[in-house]
Amino acid sequence: MIEETGDEAERTMVVERTIAAARSKVWAAWINEETLPQWWGPDGFTCRTKRINLRSRGEWVFDMIGPDGTVYPNHHLYRDIVPEDSIDYVLLWGENGPEHARVHVSFSERDGATHIVMTMVFASIEECRKAMDMGAAELGQQTLGKLEAFVSRP
Repeated sequence: MIEETGDEAERTMVVERTIAAARSKVWAAWINEETLPQWWGPDGFTCRTKRINLRSRGEWVFDMIGPDGTVYPNHHLYRDIVPEDSIDYVLLWGENGPEHARVHVSFSERDGATHIVMTMVFASIEECRKAMDMGAAELGQQTLGKLEAFVSRP
């Protein structure tokens, strides 16, 4: 359960990236049930989807598989999806597991490019510190880098 205290700033991580592609193309890669699993996750990781329904009140139940074969169960519960604008979801540790973070992703157009801001508010200060210590900000950048490479393909 997410702590509802005044320490939100201490539990927040923000990852930003500007991708040299139209917002409609970036959005299409993110919101498509076929393409999202193709690029999601840090470098060297792949996704194995169990269920996916990319809409408000939908979900994505999947495993991220690390380069060493380690399986990391994930469950995104989509709260709100505003086309070409934003996605809000809750990240759970595995299917119906405990809340890890609440995530807001915004998409804005900048001179023909797309600026993405991913804001994660972790369940606790301790969860945030653990994530930061394991390099979560860099791993988020790698994920957005894979998105950028995906939308840049001919």
